[in-house]
Amino acid sequence: MQFQMPKSMKITGRSSSITNAFFNGIIPSIEPTKEQIKKVLEILNIDENNLSCSYCGDKATEWDHFRPLIINKKPTGYITEIHNLVPCCGKCNQSKGNKDWNEWINSSAKLSPKNRNVKNLEDKIRRLNNFDKWEKPIKIKDFEVVVGKTLWEQHNKNLNEIQDKMKEYQKNADEIKKKLEENIKNIA
Repeated sequence: MQFQMPKSMKITGRSSSITNAFFNGIIPSIEPTKEQIKKVLEILNIDENNLSCSYCGDKATEWDHFRPLIINKKPTGYITEIHNLVPCCGKCNQSKGNKDWNEWINSSAKLSPKNRNVKNLEDKIRRLNNFDKWEKPIKIKDFEVVVGKTLWEQHNKNLNEIQDKMKEYQKNADEIKKKLEENIKNIA
């Protein structure tokens, strides 16, 4: 393995995580019934006693939002409920991110099933298409209309304030780092 320095972290490098937290923190979740879970697994042809990833077939470790909750730093309207969840492994969930499943699964993205040469991929895609057509998922068309303009604007203002503070804090961190690097040069 060739040596590679770890990437330097920036406070502002976490702004998308903060945005996701702000929106994921408000998106409703509906607990599925046992029958609904059984139906999803039946559609995807997954053994309930041996959960496997819907995308690649590896051991499932979590449930993935089949349709992204957030795209371009805005909620899509989809929520956390059984019509929007499929068993998934960590590799696929992380690789897929907030991409459309059908584009991602056939892409050359790192760890995508096509890129990993997953066997029987066409069969998995057929089952995922069946899941996609199963029942219409819940989708909130306009968050602002539902919660009211004032409350929605305040939520977005809170997010912007945190991100502005992160930029301010990054300037301070950059100054500290510069001084520490200068100190190291003097020591060496």
